[in-house]
Parts: sequence; C-alpha cells; structure tokens
Amino acid sequence: MKKIAFILVFMFSFYILSAQTKFTDTRDGNTYKTVTISGITWMVENLKFKPAGGGAFYFDNDTNNVAKYGILYEWNTAVKVCPDGWHLPSGAEFRNLMNNIEKDDAWEKGASGPISFSIQLAGMQDHEGTFTEMDESAYFWTSTEYSKDEAEYFSYLIYNGKAVPDVSRKEDSQDIHGSEKSNKYSVRCVKN
Repeated sequence: MKKIAFILVFMFSFYILSAQTKFTDTRDGNTYKTVTISGITWMVENLKFKPAGGGAFYFDNDTNNVAKYGILYEWNTAVKVCPDGWHLPSGAEFRNLMNNIEKDDAWEKGASGPISFSIQLAGMQDHEGTFTEMDESAYFWTSTEYSKDEAEYFSYLIYNGKAVPDVSRKEDSQDIHGSEKSNKYSVRCVKN
C-alpha cells in the first residue's frame, strides 16, 4: 500500500512540475511561465515585448506597470508581436481553453496552480486613448478578424464577485461586433 501511495504522490508531483514550464523571449530576455492545457501550450503571463514602430502601450503611459500587467497592443501589432515559434491565439483556441479549465480557481486573479491561466487584470485602452479597468478586467486579442476595422477578443471580468470569462463570438448574436482594432488589449501567445 505504501508503495502505491508513493507512486501516486510521485506521479502527481511529476504532473505538477511538468505542467508549468518557462520560456525566455530572446528578443528582450523576458521569461514567461507557460502551461499546457488540452495539448496547447500557453504563456501564463501577459506579453511584455515592446516592438519598434509603435502599436504597443504601457497602461497610463507608466513603465512601472509593465512588470505586473505587461503591455497593451493594437490588434495590427498583436497579430505579429509573439516570438518566433509562437502565435496570437484564435478565438477557437480561447474557447478550447475555456472549455478545458475545469477548476474555478484556475480563473482566479493571480492564481498559480498547475493548470492556471493566471489572469492579470491589466484593463485596456480604448480607441479614444482612455485607460480603464485596471484590476477589474482583462482583455486579450485573438487572431480572428471580423472586418477591416474589428477583431474578436477574449475578456475576463469580475461581475457580482464572480469570474466571468468570455469570447466575443459574432456567431452568438447579430449585435456582437467584436472590438475596434485600435483598442489596446493584452496578448497571451500560444506555442506553434
């Protein structure tokens, strides 16, 4: 019996240690925790890479926010900002993530369990330049484009004290239109 218990503890420990790994972005040296959920490897932190040429912004234009919240990107920058070997996830990949995180606490703000997506409530900057919702919500771009001006996004909001993850699916309702590509949202990359 002790042998079986030891094997089970060993296997569980191995699962926890192997489920979350790290990736270092050679472009700037930032290291990101990663997790594999349903066969897809995700960055578990908001991207912090500041590309040359614009399209990337610090919340409240304050570089001190980068370490905790990452950088906010316009969609046209977001689709090409992930490091080599990684890509901006599609709406379908975000829906797969939502369907495969079974533990409610995996969505908790700052959660760090073995299958945690570790939401960072970085807020957003709208197309008019207003920064809002830091520590209240998170918005993430998807690579799914609706039109020349709009794209799909994934959001995570706190509503009545409960976590509410969602993807803006145009097919769900005629009045869902995605988001203006000039809004600035966070980016999580997925391994190719």
